[in-house]
Amino acid sequence: MLVSLHVKNLALIEEAEVEFGPGLNILSGETGAGKSIIIGSINLALGEKVSKEMLRENAEYALVELIFKVENPQQQKLLEEMDIFPEDGEIIMSRKITATRSVGKINSETVSASCMKAVAALLIDIHGQHEHQSLLHKKKHLEILDEYAKEELKEKKETLKACYQEYQKILEEKKQAVTDDVQRERELSFLEYEINEIQEAHLVVGEDETLESSYRKMTNSRKIMEAANIAHNLTGGDGSATEQIGRALRELTSVAEYDSELEQIAEQIGEIDSLLNDFNRELAAYISNGEFDEETFFETEKRLDEVNHLKDKFGGSIEAVLKAQEEKEQRYQQLKDYEHYLEELAKREEKAEHALQKSCKEVSDIRKRYAEKLTKLVQDALVDLNFLDVTFTMAFQNTPNYTANGTDDAEFLISTNPGEPVKPLGKVASGGELSRIMLAIKTVLAESDQIETLIFDEIDSGISGRTAQMVAEKMNVIGKNHQVICITHLPQIAAMADQHFLISKNVVNQSTVSNISRLKEKETIEELARMLGGVKVTDTVLESAKEMKELAKSVKKSQS
Repeated sequence: MLVSLHVKNLALIEEAEVEFGPGLNILSGETGAGKSIIIGSINLALGEKVSKEMLRENAEYALVELIFKVENPQQQKLLEEMDIFPEDGEIIMSRKITATRSVGKINSETVSASCMKAVAALLIDIHGQHEHQSLLHKKKHLEILDEYAKEELKEKKETLKACYQEYQKILEEKKQAVTDDVQRERELSFLEYEINEIQEAHLVVGEDETLESSYRKMTNSRKIMEAANIAHNLTGGDGSATEQIGRALRELTSVAEYDSELEQIAEQIGEIDSLLNDFNRELAAYISNGEFDEETFFETEKRLDEVNHLKDKFGGSIEAVLKAQEEKEQRYQQLKDYEHYLEELAKREEKAEHALQKSCKEVSDIRKRYAEKLTKLVQDALVDLNFLDVTFTMAFQNTPNYTANGTDDAEFLISTNPGEPVKPLGKVASGGELSRIMLAIKTVLAESDQIETLIFDEIDSGISGRTAQMVAEKMNVIGKNHQVICITHLPQIAAMADQHFLISKNVVNQSTVSNISRLKEKETIEELARMLGGVKVTDTVLESAKEMKELAKSVKKSQS
């Protein structure tokens, strides 16, 4: 359940805090007061894209923070699988936005936007103002069904995707394999040349590094020898360090017998003398063996050029060159025994298609089984929303080709009058009817998903009168098992509120600011009167608003 929302420096909101309650939470207010900003801020905190224009004028940053109470064991388990652990039963999601970046956090730990969206999908479902329009697209229908059946479909769809990718891979190979005799001979000749080129090089993994090291040493041999000779002269010639240390050793040794402390010092310089003599011998050996060999340099350079040429041609490393050789040898054998290769390819295609067909059927069977359950539940929900003689079903056809999502081309169909055949939604339903259909679908999905919080942004679009009352009663029923947050213009829906919030717009210090406040009983009546009466609220309108609230209370009592 969404416990609270804190917004700072976002659009018209300077700072606002809302504490939502269980059941039906209604948000109302004049057009342009900032109702959409509230929903927009929730979306931002849940990982949606941020527009720089959302930052309040002259503000350094904007902040949105949501606090969720998580009591559902299933939700807790799914969150823990994502390494998200509620603290004291709460999840705090926040988003700080500056002119250059935004930072999302869950329980004070920085997370990616994709992580925030994944967590949000477990906690809350938001129905936007125009989302019902997506029902006009058949693709959305299959997405809704798959969402409803996702527990059983998940592994099957992963298998289906893998089968489809394997089948497509074979089809692509088959497409590439179709060549005439002239093309085949030409390719065979070229493959043979490249295979021989690699084979004759006798490549050894790691030799390029050894060659480069040797080449680098030989190209810098003059510098190396000059430095080595200077070092040798400084340490081993006349007046060198070796001669000086030897004299020092002799002097100390001659008097060491008179002082035991001096004996230890003489031993130290003796060790230095020994080390320096060893160093000189090794350096002299290095110099004598380090003569530049033109022939060796030439062979090293030639071999390095050959290796680098093959690396440039076949993938950038010796391992890649050897892998290319293996692939070319396989292709060579395929083309050499071409008829056998085509036969094997046809067998692989047949086997892959059979596996794909089987996977498509398994997915389709699950979908059809769940479609019966889903459409029955949606139809029952539609009856509650004043579709009195409605028939709601789902038709299945096959796509012309295999897809990674199977071969199902599914579509919701509806009939709103007795005796009329079912037809696609776009040919029957008005905008208001689409809103109610989406409300029914969201209700069913929320029940199956056990999502605790549902947000409806102006679900009342295009409805009025008796239908509005039915929608209000449905909202109340949903609020019995879920937390519902609803922005509405209809007093029938607002009257059902368990908590009613008013969003208003005022000018403070020559700056427009939106505020949100929770209404008390008397204030709720006044807001209902405004929604009923428009500009002028008379005593009669106030009485009507009071009566509407009392009627709503009796309906809520009867539904409890």
